[in-house]
Amino acid sequence: MSDVITIATRESPLALWQAEHVQALLRERYPEKKVELLGMTTQGDQILDKTLSKIGGKGLFVKELEIAMQKKLAHLAVHSLKDVPMELPEGFVLAAVSQREDPRDAFVSNRYESLESMPAGSVVGTASLRRELMLRSRFPHLKVKPVRGNVGTRLKKLDSGEYDALVMASAGFKRLGLKDRIREIISDDVSLPSPGQGALGIECLQSDLDTQQAVAFINDEKTRACCLAERAVSRALGGSCQVPLAAYATIEDSVMRLRALVGDHTTGESVSTEVRGDWQTYEQLAQKAVEDLLKQGARSYIEKLLSK
Repeated sequence: MSDVITIATRESPLALWQAEHVQALLRERYPEKKVELLGMTTQGDQILDKTLSKIGGKGLFVKELEIAMQKKLAHLAVHSLKDVPMELPEGFVLAAVSQREDPRDAFVSNRYESLESMPAGSVVGTASLRRELMLRSRFPHLKVKPVRGNVGTRLKKLDSGEYDALVMASAGFKRLGLKDRIREIISDDVSLPSPGQGALGIECLQSDLDTQQAVAFINDEKTRACCLAERAVSRALGGSCQVPLAAYATIEDSVMRLRALVGDHTTGESVSTEVRGDWQTYEQLAQKAVEDLLKQGARSYIEKLLSK
């Protein structure tokens, strides 16, 4: 491997935090190597006036970084795993999945303590159809309004009074030192997290075995198994930004508990499942969860939303 390791990253504060975190781990592990960042702006960062489901989904945040790796301008890219498409393009691998930060959603508001305390008609901002489904299902009296942009941009919109509250991933707030802005961590029984939420994924070229070996120490085996189970559920059900889907796995005493949910964010209707088994059989557990969701009618929600 060369004396320089280059990390491709988006330039939002959170993306830079993530890349710098991995940069620090690599510098500590390989003090003899120079570890550099290659900052890039992706299409997903540029188009802020439309929701992801309308502009092509998660791939907009990673495509430019993948091109940089193909052109040998960078060795690896660091992503929020929840933003990585369920199918990686040919020639790329998920080389490592880091230990998970808190995967739950956060309630952020200047006026209210919790979703339960908000009066009818209050405006809640979210960029996720999964969170919109949760809000319509459990809090139908609240008004859901899309919000795009990085964490700082969204907080400015909240502070200007455009929204009464935001529901976002808690991991981003904690990583950026903004934990004080969180009014409540929403229980995963209320808002089931997105596949991979809270974990970092390191992507590199399948042919670049040196880089894969270099980042292997960052991989957390159990977090990876949980995230791969969650992503397998999403992939089997079409895994796009147009369908609100949640999947969350935890491991306790070698037993994986995998919960998943899919529904229609326009009506608040959903079907859900829970499966348990040996964590090393995560692929079979994901398949079992998918089969159960399909038995309950998940396909009709998916087809309805994709036909719009």
